[in-house]
Amino acid sequence: MSNESRRMAGLLLIILPTVLYGGISLLLLLTDPGSGYAENPLRQDLFRAGHAHAGVLLVLSLITLRYVDETSLSDGLKRFVRSSIPTSAIFLPAAFFFSVISPNATEPNAFIYLAYVGAVLLAAGLITLGVGLLKKKK
Repeated sequence: MSNESRRMAGLLLIILPTVLYGGISLLLLLTDPGSGYAENPLRQDLFRAGHAHAGVLLVLSLITLRYVDETSLSDGLKRFVRSSIPTSAIFLPAAFFFSVISPNATEPNAFIYLAYVGAVLLAAGLITLGVGLLKKKK
């Protein structure tokens, strides 16, 4: 594993416990009758989706780091793959959380469009990695 991939893996492992903190926060919101969280199904769904996406995408980021250095990609494209997938783990959950930040939200606000940015970054990173793995390494 390259130094760049190892550094990114270290950062991701340090960041991953924030997802645990998010899960505890959701549990506290669910058990606090004064939070209003339980009365807003849209907010529940989007917070749950944000939390799930954060965890899954961070784990996916760790997994893909094991493959980046095995590709025939240029250093710049390797850097792109190493950063695009973890960055999508920021944009997608942020879209879900911030789009219903108000306890009284009945529909997502414009922050929901960050999900498209995250989805494009995720797809671009995964496709780039896949193509790099399929190409014969020199």
